[in-house]
Amino acid sequence: MVQNAKFFGKIPMTLIRSFVGAVLLFSTLQACYPQNQPAPGPPSGPPGQTWAQQQKSQSFAAEKLAKSPRRREWVNIPLGSRNLGAWVIYPETAKKAGLVLVLHEAFGLTDSTINTADEVASMGYIAIVPDLLSGYGPNGGGTSSFATTRDGGNALDMLEDEDVYPDLNAWVDYGNKLTQANGKFAIVGLTWGGGVAFRYAISAPRPELKAVFVFCVSGPPEYNQGPAHFHKGIHDWPVIKTSVPVYGFYGGKDLTGPPDSAVLYSIPSTRRWMAAVGNFYDPVIYENAEHAFMRIGEDPKNDNPANAAAAKASLIRLEKLLNEYLN
Repeated sequence: MVQNAKFFGKIPMTLIRSFVGAVLLFSTLQACYPQNQPAPGPPSGPPGQTWAQQQKSQSFAAEKLAKSPRRREWVNIPLGSRNLGAWVIYPETAKKAGLVLVLHEAFGLTDSTINTADEVASMGYIAIVPDLLSGYGPNGGGTSSFATTRDGGNALDMLEDEDVYPDLNAWVDYGNKLTQANGKFAIVGLTWGGGVAFRYAISAPRPELKAVFVFCVSGPPEYNQGPAHFHKGIHDWPVIKTSVPVYGFYGGKDLTGPPDSAVLYSIPSTRRWMAAVGNFYDPVIYENAEHAFMRIGEDPKNDNPANAAAAKASLIRLEKLLNEYLN
């Protein structure tokens, strides 16, 4: 012991402190990332609303839809053992029109997403709003069959991309057969749906896909969707070459998500990685707007005028870009 004390006395104190710090850091990392453990379950959160409560909270969207002059129909198509459902909203024109898939938020298909799709249809496009929980609910139901929005969100969190992409392709196939369709399509993705749209554009786009528009969601290399990624701050989404341009719409106060992949903080790395492989990515940040501003910005109860301003500006930008790519 005396010999050890003499030995350590010859070592600079800064080196000893560095060694001890490294040991403590290694121990902490081991505790945070245990080895050979199964992936945790879906992220925990508030219990959520019932379907009736959700509908009531979005009554502003339902009222707007009730006044819409556009034709809207509910459509079901089979896919394997599941029965897919979606709203199809038609523009007020007889001319050929592009197709726009509008993908919902993390709690499933609700009136606010349908309202956004109706606004897209008002621009002169066929809007299809899939319920991506179709067939995953109790008794094979969709979003409305889940007891709470948290239950629906957990079911969505369990889906990997390869579970969702076939739904998108099935609805594009359906849309392309409509006599009014011109053979081109784009995707508008809201929060959770935006993440799906972004990854689809990079990893498995169809040739008819002309552009993707993502709202309030982290981009590559951030990726926490699917069981393999729960509760992990990992960044393993491969950013590969795509010909599909991606346009981002973000709130300046959007810090939703884990600290290392909060939506607002993810933009610089997304920009860097997309540029590194030659992909087109054009993000716009709306000052003081919050997460999901396309929904809450249209709610009369919203007390942040920046959300309404961002929603209005986004629709103007979206219409301009859709005219560029789908006409």
